[in-house]
Amino acid sequence: MNVTTSASAAAAVRTFVQQLSSTRRGARLARLLAAAQFQAWQVSPSVAERGEQIVAELAANAALHGHVQGRDFRLTLRFDPAAGRLWVEVTDARGDRLPAPSPVAPTDSESGRGLLLVTALADRWGTRPYPPSGKTVWAECGP
Repeated sequence: MNVTTSASAAAAVRTFVQQLSSTRRGARLARLLAAAQFQAWQVSPSVAERGEQIVAELAANAALHGHVQGRDFRLTLRFDPAAGRLWVEVTDARGDRLPAPSPVAPTDSESGRGLLLVTALADRWGTRPYPPSGKTVWAECGP
């Protein structure tokens, strides 16, 4: 677990990075670690709740859709206390499978709503390639 905080200013951007197994257990641990980190960073409750749900959805997608045997996913959290802004990034090994929310939630399915939730909870979200073959899905939220 890597946690960095600049000693030069109390309001410096804080960062947390952790590799996790691409399993349901790894996805659950991602959410628990994020909740603990948000509490330690004193993220406002409304932003923390949104951030936890975003982490849960992106980590679940990484474990379910971004899984490659023997490869982990990476959770990166950044928080700017001065602005109250939170960034969540989940990097997995499947750059060939880019996420795209369906325009309508499937009514009879138990899955398929994760990115609709991310869209509703995040101020912005997107993807970027992670060479050589992965991708990073990121989301940003604030007050």
